[in-house]
Amino acid sequence: QVQLVESGGGLVQAGGSQRLSCAASGRTFSIYTMGWFRQAPGKEREFVAGIHWSSGTYYADFVKGRFTISRDNAKNTAYLQLNSLKPEDTAVYYCAAALRSFIGTTTSSYNYWGQGTQVTVSL
Repeated sequence: QVQLVESGGGLVQAGGSQRLSCAASGRTFSIYTMGWFRQAPGKEREFVAGIHWSSGTYYADFVKGRFTISRDNAKNTAYLQLNSLKPEDTAVYYCAAALRSFIGTTTSSYNYWGQGTQVTVSL
């Protein structure tokens, strides 16, 4: 089993930045890929970014260079740097871990999920 705990969410003004962290524990050696998803009220959970253990990354089109995913394998932690935030980025952001060796963009591609952290962007 793998446990994921997100942190770093909160309230930020439009144009601002936030850094989300996702700490993994348990059978972390089995994780190949980590990803970030988000879910706004009334909407489906959507893929934001993913990173492979080799540090290869993949982003959703709407990120457009504003977000950066990274990971520190020694600390079993993944990060999501959010820059140039917009009100439409307001959502609960979830960290996920996959035992598969590719960066999936669907929720079914991931085996473990964190509890989520709220990011609210105000005007």
